[in-house]
Amino acid sequence: MTEKPRPTTKATPPAAGTSGLFARFLAVVEWLGNLLPHPVTLFALFALGIVLLSAIAAYYNLAVADPRPGVEPGTLIRVQSLLTIEGVQWMAQNLVTNFTGFVPLGTVLVALLGVGVAEKSGLLTAVIRGLVLAAPPNLVTLVIVFAGVVSNTASEMGYVVLIPLAMVIFHALGRHPLAGMAAAFAGVSGGYSANILIGTVDPLLAGITEEAARILDPTYEVHPAVNWYFMSASTVLITLLGWFVTAKIVEPRLGKYDVDDADDTIEREPNLQRLTAREKRALLGALGSVIVVILGFVVLAGPRWIPINLTWLPGWGALRNLDPAATGAEAFRPMLKSVVTMILIFFVVPGFVYGRMVGTMKNDRDVIDAMAGAMRSMGLYIVLVFFAAQFVAYFKYTELGTILAVVGADALRAMNLDNPLVFIPFILMCCFVNLMLGSASAQWALTAPIFVPMLMSIGYSPEVIQAAYRIGD
Repeated sequence: MTEKPRPTTKATPPAAGTSGLFARFLAVVEWLGNLLPHPVTLFALFALGIVLLSAIAAYYNLAVADPRPGVEPGTLIRVQSLLTIEGVQWMAQNLVTNFTGFVPLGTVLVALLGVGVAEKSGLLTAVIRGLVLAAPPNLVTLVIVFAGVVSNTASEMGYVVLIPLAMVIFHALGRHPLAGMAAAFAGVSGGYSANILIGTVDPLLAGITEEAARILDPTYEVHPAVNWYFMSASTVLITLLGWFVTAKIVEPRLGKYDVDDADDTIEREPNLQRLTAREKRALLGALGSVIVVILGFVVLAGPRWIPINLTWLPGWGALRNLDPAATGAEAFRPMLKSVVTMILIFFVVPGFVYGRMVGTMKNDRDVIDAMAGAMRSMGLYIVLVFFAAQFVAYFKYTELGTILAVVGADALRAMNLDNPLVFIPFILMCCFVNLMLGSASAQWALTAPIFVPMLMSIGYSPEVIQAAYRIGD
């Protein structure tokens, strides 16, 4: 997943006299956003702030009663200063392990190895083109929004391929190209995180959530598929909303589009880059390989609802819980913990099959080059993760995260917000942060260590908290 942090420009105060309340609000947001340093610098400053804050809090002997079950009554949680001999030694000795042990680092890089192969081979571009160009004219808006939502599987593919393609398609249909751009942009940006597939965003956020949850529960695990049901339903909702707004509001306001009024440099009958016969055959081959991969996953899961005995198959049930009493998600825990491996295989196999059939990939060297290219695009993400990992580790070591969770939970109970209504201000807060800090990994790495333990303390699971964040994001 390649995330490009918002460029920093010189901060200037909002201009006076800007027309409209909303315009003035946006000016203030832009001004505040420009005041923020680079996300990497932001995490470095926050880590330094934790060091200083831990020393001050420890000096004043800040402590709270430990509310966790199984703890002896009267036990206190005290702040551990990082500006002691032990604290400095811990920071120096754990600098590398804080980074390498940060869950989102490995999970995202491994998942992106697979996506890189599918992207480099041209498979993902072909899927988007084929999906949109095959749509009937009366459904083209709906399909464009849907394609935009699912395109986040391939990171920025929707911006690069779908938005220009949507404008060309609308122009060819005699409809306003800006409406096509709006529909595609609504799907790509508005549908970010929602998907019917598990992509690179899911292991990224799950890893950060797991690290935050371990501030309270060191053994807690969050697998990448925890929000899949919710995100799948969100895909349908966002697709329908994007279609309705585009067809009923945006396009009518743009007015009737006359192709003859277009700029002379625009083609009257543009090339829609329809799939060639070779590409269509390659897509069928890739689809066949996907079916084989899915069947392989089914064999490894060994589900009990299959009415015939297939235990003679090699690998049958290898990724199933060995405990015969396990039911539900617990029965498939080994498979759920292998989701990142499944993402890798799910994209590498059809990606190579498609690339081999269209000629973009000939051998293992091409696959390796595609994986290396995907890793080259992750340089900034790795730097960001290094500093984010130190921030989260310092937060955990000093016990500031646990203390903040206890104090925050008590405050929420005092305000009678220990109920689902607490998610309304939380989601709005995420929305506001999103306006100034565009990177999903930076946002969640910054807010999760604070709010995940806090909301866990009033009875909500990290998975639900993550879903609420994704709504705001």
